[in-house]
Amino acid sequence: MTTPGLPRFGSITPMLAAVALEVPDGDNWLYEPKWDGFRAIVFRIDGMAHIQSREGKTLDRYFPEVIDALVRCLPDGCVLDGEIVIAGPGGLDFDALQQRIHPSASRVERLMRETPSSFVAFDLIALDGATLCALPQDERRLLLQALLADVPPPIYLTPMTTSHATALEWLKAFEGAGLDGVVAKQGDGPYLPGQRAMLKIKHARTADCVVAGFRWHKSGDNAIGSLLLGLYDNTDVLQHVGSASAFSMPIRRALAKELEPLQPRTLAAHPWAAWGNPDSHDVQRMPGAQSRWSSGKDLGWQPLRIERVCEVRYDHLQGRRFRHAAIFLRWRPDKPPKDCRFDQLEVVAPYALSRVFSGKR
Repeated sequence: MTTPGLPRFGSITPMLAAVALEVPDGDNWLYEPKWDGFRAIVFRIDGMAHIQSREGKTLDRYFPEVIDALVRCLPDGCVLDGEIVIAGPGGLDFDALQQRIHPSASRVERLMRETPSSFVAFDLIALDGATLCALPQDERRLLLQALLADVPPPIYLTPMTTSHATALEWLKAFEGAGLDGVVAKQGDGPYLPGQRAMLKIKHARTADCVVAGFRWHKSGDNAIGSLLLGLYDNTDVLQHVGSASAFSMPIRRALAKELEPLQPRTLAAHPWAAWGNPDSHDVQRMPGAQSRWSSGKDLGWQPLRIERVCEVRYDHLQGRRFRHAAIFLRWRPDKPPKDCRFDQLEVVAPYALSRVFSGKR
């Protein structure tokens, strides 16, 4: 029987992080790499293992190799917080990770062999049938290290340091392995489910992008939901690279009025005209394409004449797209759209993911 007080599946949400612009310095900070995967709380209870997503849903059927490893390698009565990741030839591969969430059992089985996943642990919520949430972070870390001291892959312990200088090095170097930044935690802090009790410091860069279209806001109140961004490649083709969406409602309405004169009557002269054709072979790249990730949302888009350029802040590229939504900074009326090209973006030096994992102990 489960010990009273031990968190059960769905009864606890992960502790979250607030955004910080700089890595904090001080005597009581613990620093870890920020992994780019699926946040997961794993339960090893009553002889079984379960994986809970950040939203409280089960991920068990999509990552059977992780389930097997949890059952084999962890003792009964423990709950861990961490991240499901996939290591590809160039580092963490979030695209491959997304492909694992598929309704077909046969496809899940095939992808398990082709792109095996791992679990990277960074906190310990319960041990020996008792919750540890009230313990300070540094004590939970020591217990987690002891728990995973002899556990083999695909379960890993995330590296941790108390050195501010090392954290700054990680922020710069680990991006080349596909990691997402650095997380800072207070050493004396308890585990606070659902609260933003940590800090995340992500890479911040700027780029000048063509505003080639937009999506309407879900309210339908004549307001813009997101701006669709483009960059020209070395063949002068305008590629969709992402969107900017963090606007207040007054600004969303003002943008709708400001961009109204730029809306063409047809898609004929637009560089993304083929995306209006449902038979287009490039439909997977269109900014309004439906997918299993869109959950039925209306992703229809409105084209704009290629005249406007804006500067945005972004964290990093995933392939040839911004990994997360970019942040609109300002209009660039001085910049011609044709000057918005991929070659302006910073090139990140590669870093072997195995070197990140090798520091786990």
